Parts: sequence; C-alpha cells; structure tokens
Amino acid sequence: MDPHRSSISCHSHQSSYKRQRDDSGRSPRENKHFRTNTQHQYRSESALGQNPLSCRTLSTRRELYERDFPVYKQPVEVGCFSLDSERRFFNDSRQMRYYVEPDRNPNFNLRDGYRDRFIKRDDSVKERLDHILRWIVANKSKINPTGAAASPRALDVDFVTWRGHLTKLLTTPYETREGWLLAVTRFRGTFYISEVETEAAHRERENRTERHEEMMYWGYKFEQYTCADNTHSLPDPGGVVNTNEAFCTVVQTRLADHRLLFSGEVDCRDKDPKAPAAPACYVELKTSAEICTPKQRSNFHRFKLLKWWAQSFLPGVPRVVAGFRDQEGVVVSVETFHISKISHLIKNEYNCWKPTVCMNFCCDFLSFVKRVVTEDSHRVVYLFSWDPYKDVTYSAHRDSQYCFLPHWYVEEMTRSEDSQYEPKA
Repeated sequence: MDPHRSSISCHSHQSSYKRQRDDSGRSPRENKHFRTNTQHQYRSESALGQNPLSCRTLSTRRELYERDFPVYKQPVEVGCFSLDSERRFFNDSRQMRYYVEPDRNPNFNLRDGYRDRFIKRDDSVKERLDHILRWIVANKSKINPTGAAASPRALDVDFVTWRGHLTKLLTTPYETREGWLLAVTRFRGTFYISEVETEAAHRERENRTERHEEMMYWGYKFEQYTCADNTHSLPDPGGVVNTNEAFCTVVQTRLADHRLLFSGEVDCRDKDPKAPAAPACYVELKTSAEICTPKQRSNFHRFKLLKWWAQSFLPGVPRVVAGFRDQEGVVVSVETFHISKISHLIKNEYNCWKPTVCMNFCCDFLSFVKRVVTEDSHRVVYLFSWDPYKDVTYSAHRDSQYCFLPHWYVEEMTRSEDSQYEPKA
C-alpha cells in the first residue's frame, strides 16, 4: 500500500481546534517562533570550519501552534523486527504476542515475581538507533528511492528515528518537568534523530528508589497477565519477565512535507484472525493508579492521556488497554481507551492539552531541523536542547562524543549506493 494515499481522519481535530493567526496577521511561515537569538549564539565555525549558521531558536509557546491540524498520512507498516532475551536483533516477528482480554475486575498482583522471576535490561547501555539501522540494512529495497537513479538520497525518507523521540516532541509544549537533548545527523540526504541522555535524566536513573524500580516492573508484569505467545495459548503469569525482549513495528508516514520512517515497541496484537492489518491490529498496554477523586481524574486527563495519545497516535495504534491498580500493586479494574476518542474525553478540562498544538510543534521542529542541519556528514552532529519554559536551542559538533551513526552502517550505505552508479558490464 502507498503510505501517501490515505489520511488519518482528522475532522474531529480540525473542527475542535480552529486556525488562530498570530497578532501580526503573518502566515505560519512568518510566525515569530523562528526567531534570532543573539544571547545564545552557538558559533559553528569553530566546530565545523565554515561560516556560522543562522543562530536561531524555536519557541515552544503553545499559542503559536494553534493552527489547523497538519496533514498526517495514515501510517503504514513496512516491516518489523524482534529483540530476544539477550537483546539480539532478528528481522522477523518472533517476539510478537497476542492480547487476551482480562475480566473487568481481574485482581492481578503486579508485585508477583519481582524478586525471583525478573531479568531487567541494562538501561545504562545506550543503543541509540542501532536496531532501526540494522532493519534498514536488511530491508533497503523497501525504502530505496524508486525511479530516481541519479538521486543522492540513500533512503526515500526525510527522517529516521524512534517513535519515543517523536512522542517527546509532541508533548513538549505541555511538558513542565523533563527537558531533552536530541542529536541530529544528516547523512546521504536523510536526517537521523537520536536521543542523548540529559544530566537530570542520568541523575534520576542513578538515584531511583527501590519502590520506583518495582513500580517500573509493574507495567511489564501487567503485560504478562494479558499476553499470550500465540493465538491458541493463554497468558503465563508464572513465567519470567525479561525486559530485554521486544517486538517492534517499523512504519512509514508523512507529517505535512516531512517523510518519516520510525520504529516503536509494540506490546501485542489482537488475536482475532479477522483483525485489520498492522498497525491497526496492535494494542498498547498501560498501568495507572486507580482514580478515586475528581482531582485525580483531571490529572489523569491532563498528563497520562497526553502521553498515551501521542505514543499511540503516531504509529496508528488504535487503542490502549489500561489496568488501574491500588497502592499495593493489585490491578482492580481494566478499561479500554480508543485513541480516536481521547480528544473528546479531555474537551471539558479547562485549559487542557490540544492534539493540534502537539502535531504542529512536532512538524515545525522538523522544519527547524531541516533549516539548521546543513552539512551532510556522519561525522557532524547538531545537538538540539530544550528545557521546560525555554526555547529550543542547538549547537554543532564534529567528531565528538555525540556521533551516533555506527561505522558498519555508514560503510554499508555508502557501498550499496556507490554500487548503483558502477558502469554495467
């Protein structure tokens, strides 16, 4: 299927979020959120040996992004891959699991197995984009330019990244606690976006309490209660939880004029053989504290649903199944949230988040990257930095610790592209 043929239905977003021009009456391309910043100049000539780039920042002020919902094409799955219990890559779906609907009041004990049946992935190991890049190397024919023999572009996409990095961009206008660092390299015409751990995130990871560590396990345990290995089996909550294992979808789509290829982990799929094709058959699983007061419900709408919506809307996953737990880690109820209906759930919340603001900010950030990242080299990284209540800024680095495209990928993509131009015998 052509990923540019069909669009996600956005009529509900467009009717709810009317276009608002800024006070100057300028068009979106002239908006003030692209503005020169002389106080935070990053002199790239010292790092890159060329004229300084135009020194600009990108505003995250919400009102600047209250425009029409941008065109977002229906995401199309172009492949998948699996990571096994030792984090090894396989270009197949062997780690796919199947959703088994639980009772509405299941009484799942999420603490079970934490002490004796838990193998935790080492999250100090930074994998960057390596798994996606392995998939690209194994599937170049699926994403090579068609009918463009003279094209300098190695891949027929503008951006390659993880779904989680795009999720952070979507939620940025409403994020008040956690900043981010995104490294961008332009290589053979495609922009690769990889996350860099911030100092604050590093400190948080190093200083997690035992309670926090256990609560992180609870989400994986809920998956074990609700997922089976095949269509004919049942969940096995007595087994080992190993967070090295993963099944990932690879999707292609377009946001305005930005062609995207990204991958994200998928919890499970609908076991009904008549279920729609991926990614529409996928199910996202979540846990959350049970809601007992109006204040808790309001916070759930404002914070949890924002991240759940962004994470699932991007790859076209249609529903989230949430297990609501008590303070002891026991799931007391289960509820399904349809992504297409979340905007209606939050519409009565005063000054709540808006999908159109999220998508327009992400779209404009990608445009910002295209304007800033001018040098095409795997040795050059542009580091985009953001902290809550600040503008997005950037700096440029050559041959630095931020370089993230591995040598094996650069060599493979260069070799395969050069072979296209070798004279025929």
